[in-house]
Order: sequence, then C-alpha cells, then structure tokens
Amino acid sequence: MLKQQLNLKLSQKLSPQQIQLMKLIQLPTQAFEQRVKQELEDNPALDSGKEDQDSFDDEFKNEEVESDSEIIETESEIDVDEYLSDDEIPDYRTQANNYSKDDDEKTIPYASGVSFSQYLKTQLQSFRLSEEEKQIAEFLVGSVDESGYIRRETIEIVDDLAFTQNIYTDEQTVEKIFQIVHKLDPAGVGARSLQESLLIQLKRKTPTQSTALSIAIIEEAFEQFSKRHYQKLLSKFSISEDELRDVIDEVSHLNPKPGGSYAGNNRIVEHVVPDFTIKIKDGELQLSLNGRNAPTMHVSREYSNMLKGYKETDKKTKKQKDAVMFIKQKLDAAKWFIEAIRQRQETLFVTMNAIMHHQYEYFMTGDERDLKPMILKDIADKIGMDVSTVSRVANSKYVDTPYGTKLIKEFFSESMTNSEGEEVSTLEIKKILQITIEKEDKKKPLTDEKLAKILKDKGYPIARRTVAKYREQLDIPVARLRKEI
Repeated sequence: MLKQQLNLKLSQKLSPQQIQLMKLIQLPTQAFEQRVKQELEDNPALDSGKEDQDSFDDEFKNEEVESDSEIIETESEIDVDEYLSDDEIPDYRTQANNYSKDDDEKTIPYASGVSFSQYLKTQLQSFRLSEEEKQIAEFLVGSVDESGYIRRETIEIVDDLAFTQNIYTDEQTVEKIFQIVHKLDPAGVGARSLQESLLIQLKRKTPTQSTALSIAIIEEAFEQFSKRHYQKLLSKFSISEDELRDVIDEVSHLNPKPGGSYAGNNRIVEHVVPDFTIKIKDGELQLSLNGRNAPTMHVSREYSNMLKGYKETDKKTKKQKDAVMFIKQKLDAAKWFIEAIRQRQETLFVTMNAIMHHQYEYFMTGDERDLKPMILKDIADKIGMDVSTVSRVANSKYVDTPYGTKLIKEFFSESMTNSEGEEVSTLEIKKILQITIEKEDKKKPLTDEKLAKILKDKGYPIARRTVAKYREQLDIPVARLRKEI
C-alpha cells in the first residue's frame, strides 16, 4: 500500500562557500597563489591590485523591460537568491567549490634534460652489437628502475623478449648482454641485487689490497658483512681489525642506488616556501604571515559600471536582463572570494599564534626537549575553532624560525607522564633517545632493553617495545646494525 506523508528533519550541511573556504585554508602559500591566479582568470569581475571599489545596488524599483518593442516583465522580478541557490549553482561556482585532491593542477614544472633511460641507451652506441643484441640491450636498459636496478630474473626477461619484442633468445645470451649493461655509467647500474651492484663498483676501482679484500668479502660473505658479524669475518679471512675497518670504509663510499643521482633529476622539483615567520625581537616572539598570502584584490570597476549603466537605462530588453544577472553573479562571487581570502588570513594567523604561544619555550630556545605535549584539540579549544580547521592549517604549512624552517605538524605530539608526575611530550623522549644512542659506545651499542632502562633512570618509564617504536620512527637501526669496530 502506497502512502504519502510529510516528515520534518533537521540536518546540517556545509554551504559551497564554506567548503571552498576550507579548501583555501588547507592550501600552502605556493598552491594558494596558483588558486588566486586561477580565480582571476575564471572571474572577469575580480581584479588584483589596489583600486577603489564601487559598490553595486541589488535593489531595482519597478522598471520596464522591453523585448521586440513590447513590455514583457518588470525588473523587480529579479531574485538575487535565485542565482545563488544550491539548486542553480553556475558552472563557475561548481568548479571553484567541488574538486578533489586528484583534480588539483600541478603547476610546478619538471626539470629539463635527458631521461635516465635515454642516457643509458645513448651509451650503448659505443659498443659493437648486432641488431638483435642491440634490441636486447635496449630492453634491459628500459627495465632499469629509478634506483638503477633490474629487479627481474633472467628467465623472465627471456620470456618477455619473446612475447613483447618477438625476440627469441636464451639465458646465456641475455647474461652476455648484462655484462655490457654493467659497463655503463653510473657504475653499478643494471645490477640485479645490492651485492652485484657493489661488486661492479669495486671492480671498476683501481686495484688495491683493500679493494681486493672488499671484493672477496662481498662475494663470499655478503650476508655476514651486511649483518655486521665482524668477529666471524675476522676469523674467516684471517685479517686484522684495521684491515676490516679499511674494507668497511671502502664499501661505505660506494653508491647503493647508482641510478638515484641521475634519475632523480627528472622528478618534480619542490620548493618549500614558509607560510609564517617567527622572529625573536627584544626578547619577545614576533609572528608574521607570508605577504604572499595576503594579495590585494578588488571588484572590477568596469563590471560595477556596467551594472550601474543598466540601472540608469529607462527601458530594458530580455537580453539585457540576462546580461545583468550574469554580471551580478560574477560580482557576488568576486566579493565572496575577497572575503574568503580575508577569513583565510585571519584563521591562519590566529591558529599559528596559538601554536607559537603554546610552544613558547621551544621557540625561545630551539631545544626540542622544550616542546610541550600538544594535540589538535588543545589549539582548537584556545581559538574556538573546529579540530579539522586546525588540522588543515598545520598539515601542509611551514614556519621559518631562528632554528630553521619547520613543518608545523611536527610541533604536535602526544603526552606521557614522567616519574615526577609531569606531562611531557613524546618528542622530548625521542630527542633524549637520539642523544643517548649518539653517545653510546659503537663497539657495544645499546639494545632496546638497555635503552629503556636508561630512559627509566632519567625519569621516563617507557616499555622496551615503545623504545623500539620510537627508534624506528627516528630511522635508527637495531643495536647489531649500529655496531662498529
């Protein structure tokens, strides 16, 4: 049985303007500049630079509209809310308000130059190769990844050559071409493992007693060497600690990613532009917002004059009425965008100011151990805004401090209670952990269990697994891999 009934329901929806404001807030300085540039291109009623703004009147008295010499309707029927309603959002407003991160334009250019693959193929011209050998060599070069490795089995390459290149060969021939690829620069390129890459680089060096011993150790005991089982190496090769120390020094100067130095040249070049600056002047902190976040903009005088001219016309056609509605739509959008920029500036400054005062001791000293526990809610409560707003400000913004340029979100951390009952930041504990490891005896590095005991003695009672977690976050290897001789 079908039945109709009315239901009343309260719901909260973000307006297109609010959504777009949130998008503006999360943009860092460079992306914001591009967004403003795009808005200026899309909306002819918006101008940059300083100029007196002429307001326009949305109220029109009963004025006649003429079409084909005939009065058809009165201007008083123009409803401003109609073209601003959610049901009839013009294309301009939709493009500005509804886009995902995937739709953002990437305006930072790629670095120019020859690609890594092309650079390797050019070197192949110096070798005498048959047509088939040349095709196999180019296929191998095309399989080199950004790190400089070919991470595939020989039999797989043989199969791919048959299926994709219509080249029928065998593993012996491919291995022969591999030896040619291994002669290309940079040394170690085309290797199928780290061990092979290191051996290629060592064999390119001028033969010495140290390189010969290095080659022998990498060939015969690579696993023991990589795991730093130095006593086993000393016994197996009957060498002194000084000789082993020379080998470690020799290998440590090799490049584990031979393609990285060249392939990286074709990646997007990123430049960090600080959104804020904090300075210490006369013993006090001074915060400033990057001036590029505060562009001077105004409503186009020309568009305002067009609307005024229309108002002063005695009789208006239907076509003129459509034109004035378009003008009013663009003027309204321009005025809102200018207001959104102002709100963005205010939100950024208020949020960063609260962060600066919360971390006052750190900004005065630069010592990371002075960082206080701080979560998004702490700042949101101080400035009376939502946590999501603070997150947008902190996530992709940088601040220039007397101690370097810092990512703002790095100032946020959880808290824990020390042995004296005080709330301390986990960042403080990580810093102490890092300093402790730096000062350890590298011949007998501290295990996670010993580190946990040392931290406990210093007043930070944390478990061994927590030490392991913090150590991994600091990108510090386990004790065995920190061992030196």
